Amino acid sequence: MGRLLRQILCLLPILAVAVWVVQHRSLIVSGLREVPSADGTWLLAATATTLLGWVAVSFARQGTVHERLPAGRLFATQFAAGTANHLLPSGIGASAVNIRFMSRLGIPATRSSAALALYFLAEGVSRATLLLALLLVFPEALALGSLLPEEIGVPLAAAVVGGTAVLALGVAVAIGRVRRAVGRFLRSAFADIRSLHGRPSRVACLWGGSFAFPVLQAAGLVAVARAFRLDVPDAHVVLAYLAASVVAAAVPSPGGLGSVDASLVLALAATGAPVAAATSAVLAYRVITVWLPLLPGALVLGALVRRKVV
Repeated sequence: MGRLLRQILCLLPILAVAVWVVQHRSLIVSGLREVPSADGTWLLAATATTLLGWVAVSFARQGTVHERLPAGRLFATQFAAGTANHLLPSGIGASAVNIRFMSRLGIPATRSSAALALYFLAEGVSRATLLLALLLVFPEALALGSLLPEEIGVPLAAAVVGGTAVLALGVAVAIGRVRRAVGRFLRSAFADIRSLHGRPSRVACLWGGSFAFPVLQAAGLVAVARAFRLDVPDAHVVLAYLAASVVAAAVPSPGGLGSVDASLVLALAATGAPVAAATSAVLAYRVITVWLPLLPGALVLGALVRRKVV
């Protein structure tokens, strides 16, 4: 019975990918239709940065635990986690795969959860730091005012501030209700963070990988923008990617589908790119970073389940 269950679990990722492809076939066809007109060399460069992105994530994940994780299985797990992340609301799929991977290696659930929290913290800090740094250097790069009607500017800002305040209040109430459990978890997590930051190798892995991943993803978008000959400075494209990824992170859609696409198009248009060209570039970028790796990632995930790696 256990063997049959594992075989079924191996097939589930592939079936899920098939359903996802059927549901979004129009977007995939639109993106693929634009690829032949682009510069192939730059598209290959974008593919290379995507592959290197999984390497960066592997380093960052290694930096969240004291144990030495097997490099080959760690990389395969991150590749497979990418597929899981595109089938479930953002972050949930990859988190489940990584927690399962660490539990198979004997890491307790409390510490694997703390490692996961540390990874998301480092990822958020690195993206925000890079975004703020570029905004300081290129304060006029994102001309969002030209894309939004003037009369909705103030209400939109008020809505964002009000929504943030309500969210913060809700989080405070929730934490108050589960204060003891949260306190125990935070004490364990902070103890792990302090001890990990006492090891230079783990610090280099965690923060090096956390900063390298968004830089590589942004470099991939730069390569695609060059492939489609967008007349936008590279630094502005990087800024557009960082701004779009930070905004899209607030929308829990599977793999950021829809939220990432819309945010990227808007951000590129805000840097001065024509909307039609920006849309084509974003579709091609998503083909390379999301749609093409889906089936291979599902196959790897099935193999990892079959071999009891996750």
